[in-house]
Amino acid sequence: MILRKKLSYLWTLGLCLVASKSPPKVPSITNKTFIEECIRFHNEARANVSPPAADMKYMSWDEALAKTANAWAHNCKFNHNSCSSQLFKCHPTFQYAGENLWFGPLTVSATKFAINMWYDERKFYDINTRSCSQICGHYTQVVWAYSYKVGCAVAICPNLGSPDTALFVCNYAPLGNYPNVSPYRNGTPCSMCEGDTCEKKLCRNKERDKSQKYPNWNPSGTCQLIACNPLYLISVLLTIF
Repeated sequence: MILRKKLSYLWTLGLCLVASKSPPKVPSITNKTFIEECIRFHNEARANVSPPAADMKYMSWDEALAKTANAWAHNCKFNHNSCSSQLFKCHPTFQYAGENLWFGPLTVSATKFAINMWYDERKFYDINTRSCSQICGHYTQVVWAYSYKVGCAVAICPNLGSPDTALFVCNYAPLGNYPNVSPYRNGTPCSMCEGDTCEKKLCRNKERDKSQKYPNWNPSGTCQLIACNPLYLISVLLTIF
């Protein structure tokens, strides 16, 4: 029985080691270039809305939202995380979080391509009537003025297409996309910043933009990533043997 259990661990380790060599490299949620791109492309979209926004907040990175996005991306399901509608399940301090999803080949810049696709939905949205002719929810969340934190992640998901198919997930806080509410207020950029400074048409606040660490918090499902970590399995094997 003990031998069979050891062989089972070795078999799992072998599968994980093979799997770890197969997928293309994806950026981690701590990769500085990835974080910078996520922030830059979101803020460029927010600064260039038409008509212009008077109260558009600068969007900064959030570690906890990135952890949530990472855990969900690795589930490789192209549907929304149920935590979005549950109190404090997506984030330890924000009650709820918004979410955008995209999947496609990792050979393109997943970050830029995904955010550009979401932003391109603006052609279907009329801010004056707050109506949408097709799909607009991704766009309105990207440019939701009151959402000022974002965390994104990428995972390889062959089940969604080819071996190099990537799932790109972004979570946002505070939550946007409230029914019959405009994503932002029209007007001269920064004219409704309410005490913030104006930078490239966006309202900035040093306190609000501060990076917060959440070392002792992880979303539900994160343990699934650890379980197939070769180093974790090796440590388990050493304990058993």
